[in-house]
Amino acid sequence: MKTPVVSIVAKSGTGKTTLLEKLIAEMKRRGYKVGAVKHDAHRFNIDREGKDSWRLTQAGADTMLITSPDKLAMVKQYQADQEPTLAETVATYCDDVDLVLTEGFKRSTMPKIEVHRQERSEKLLCRGEEHDPTLIAVASDSLLEVDVPLFDINDAQGLCDLIVEQYLS
Repeated sequence: MKTPVVSIVAKSGTGKTTLLEKLIAEMKRRGYKVGAVKHDAHRFNIDREGKDSWRLTQAGADTMLITSPDKLAMVKQYQADQEPTLAETVATYCDDVDLVLTEGFKRSTMPKIEVHRQERSEKLLCRGEEHDPTLIAVASDSLLEVDVPLFDINDAQGLCDLIVEQYLS
């Protein structure tokens, strides 16, 4: 896969989306094209019932696209046990960006930055019961002893420096 991917992982309610917003904004400020992929372990629906796009999907369209002068959205149907891998998704849909940042995908083999809040959990997902070798950094609101670089939870610039150095230089 030619497009580098870095996954932001954490327990629910820890601040993954907030950190991702900061990372995306900082990478854009530096001139990079950034893709974002959010994993939802539950079923989601981006269509609103009754709208034309929803009606087309309900009619059985396997792939439904809606386009406008500045956006494209796609709904692609597949069986639950046939969900594409993160690598397949990125290769198929993100070949026009410099970097893909994901939210979730904690079981993937992609490099990971774990977000940690002391009040949420004392243990890290990637350094708890199992040692995840793909962990490249931790962003935390407290000092931790870890075997990867530790960043303040709000240090988007420092994390972007790490990403650029490791994957975009």
